Amino acid sequence: MLKDKAYLVTGGTRGIGKATVKALIELGANVAFTYNTNKSLAEEICEELGDKDKIFAVQADARNFSQAKETILKVKERFNKLHGIVINAGVAKNKPFYLMKEEDWENVIQTNLNGTINYARAAIFDFIKQNHGRIVCVSSVSAFKSFEGQTNYSATKAGQMGFVKTLAKEVARYDVTVNAVAPGRIETGMWDSIAESDKDKLLNDIPLGRAGVPSEVADAICFLLVSNYITGSILTIDGGLSL
Repeated sequence: MLKDKAYLVTGGTRGIGKATVKALIELGANVAFTYNTNKSLAEEICEELGDKDKIFAVQADARNFSQAKETILKVKERFNKLHGIVINAGVAKNKPFYLMKEEDWENVIQTNLNGTINYARAAIFDFIKQNHGRIVCVSSVSAFKSFEGQTNYSATKAGQMGFVKTLAKEVARYDVTVNAVAPGRIETGMWDSIAESDKDKLLNDIPLGRAGVPSEVADAICFLLVSNYITGSILTIDGGLSL
């Protein structure tokens, strides 16, 4: 059902973003993805995943609304259409709140929360005009389960969820759905940076006893892109961590 449709994935060079790009390509979709600085990695992914007519990368900073608008225009020019966006670009700068630098707070807020708003705003009128659109945000269980050192990150992820639910209600009449996934511990670069001894402690909190893999989140994202009757929902993918 995604074959020959066009999608944009923000932050598509690693982790959940890359897995989503890969899953969409395998399902026959046309895919554009953004990257912030690593052009060579983005080019490698395009070559790795196949036909240049089906995939391309755009350098863009999620914090910049003008770049978000330009990215949407490039996707429409290339594919002559845009059916959905996966808003995945994000950062984490973990530290106890009383030690957190102002720039670490601002960077996380601007990237995770304002980045979500920038891409939704850049795409929403096109979706309304064509009476169809799919928006999926990559949020986190940190929105509703507390982890020390993540006041900035948790605030952005909780903000995403409130945004998703309200926007979903506003645009449902135009066949535009807005949903989010809330991953838990996923084997991404962030997970790899954790010491093995600390990983063991974290895994004890997960009923399924393991971290998830990016493709498991990507599958859920693709499901939400296909779905016609789910909107304003948060799909938790955490092995039971939030129970």
